[in-house]
Amino acid sequence: MIWKPNVTVAVVVEQNGKYLLVEEEPETGCGLFLNQPAGHLDPGESIIQGAVRETLEETGYTFEPEYVLGVYQWHSHRADTTYLRFAFGGRVTHHDPERKLDTGILRASWFGFDEVNQMIQRHRSPLVMQCIRDHLAGKRYSLELMLNFES
Repeated sequence: MIWKPNVTVAVVVEQNGKYLLVEEEPETGCGLFLNQPAGHLDPGESIIQGAVRETLEETGYTFEPEYVLGVYQWHSHRADTTYLRFAFGGRVTHHDPERKLDTGILRASWFGFDEVNQMIQRHRSPLVMQCIRDHLAGKRYSLELMLNFES
């Protein structure tokens, strides 16, 4: 058996001191969680394209990546799955409030750091808070790092 992690993408968007998060109910039906706009990479798309697509599908916002926030590895004991997350920072431009959101996404909302921290028990994974902390710490890596990952 060959082991391989699930490749995911995520975005951290901060605007006026608030972070864009989604409230989601996973297919497993195990409750409501908060997460950054995030998801699995689709076949044939680049990692950056995946981040832009997932943000639009989950929030209705058009995302413009400006930097790599980090690459993270996390093992979910509940799902017995390891995730390799590529996280990006940037800004959102256009918003389509009428856009139908992905299945399982209940809403996209803006939350201050204290609000996000108070709801830590509802985070989809520890990576939600880690990515916000890294954003606040000023971690920024050039998008050029992703050139080797273009499909």
